[in-house]
Amino acid sequence: MLSERQRVILETARRLGRVAVEDLAEEHGVSLQTIRKDLNDLCAARLLSRTHGGAVLGSGAENVGYDARRLIAAEAKAAIGRAVADLIPDGASLFVNIGTTTEAVAQALLRRSGLMVITNNINVASLLRPYPEIEVVIAGGVVRRADGGIVGEAAVDFIRQFKVDFAVIGASAIDADGSLLDYDYREVRVAQAIIENARHVVLAADASKFDRSAPVRIARLAQVHSFVTDRAPEPIREACREAGVRLIEAKGEAAGEARSAA
Repeated sequence: MLSERQRVILETARRLGRVAVEDLAEEHGVSLQTIRKDLNDLCAARLLSRTHGGAVLGSGAENVGYDARRLIAAEAKAAIGRAVADLIPDGASLFVNIGTTTEAVAQALLRRSGLMVITNNINVASLLRPYPEIEVVIAGGVVRRADGGIVGEAAVDFIRQFKVDFAVIGASAIDADGSLLDYDYREVRVAQAIIENARHVVLAADASKFDRSAPVRIARLAQVHSFVTDRAPEPIREACREAGVRLIEAKGEAAGEARSAA
């Protein structure tokens, strides 16, 4: 469990990409030793990575732990999930891939009926399974122990059997040039098959993804139809306008839920 100060530190790192011990000590009115302990705790939870004099958010070569990622921007992910669910009508068929934000979408879909949900995400399948109004179809393949994602060529072949109304995908990072990025090339292959076999592709990603990097390209922003996030920087806004991608910024219940920005 994180303290309130640690949550604020994590949010600062999410916003700025890095934090410094001296700056945090001054901001929070505590000793350098207290901040170092906070950073060590956050790094032990794989939420941050230690640097000389501070810490940075995540890594360009390795993702943070899946359970830890659930804590990052949790409120924003819940708002994004509700905004994506608002795009999905009853009776639709859809893909949902692996990710903590796509799990938030699945949570918001529980109020829908007549859905067919095809997923390579064991967590999503477990969440939706008890609901009789939602038919769950799960891909076969290698189960990634780190997060319950089903990856590999068997999963790709399985996905290619379908042509669905919607695809809900996530990304580990979004580059300023509009590249959607991930860490595992096996998961990228599944995500690419999902994109190719859906009529309407919805990208669901919180603003922390703009401050991160990952080595494998999933697709380009122009290949999606709708992008739901909590806050988009101007280069991404411009990329959405140029590509004709509908940009929706989910602000949460207190701020009016969601608004269309493009």
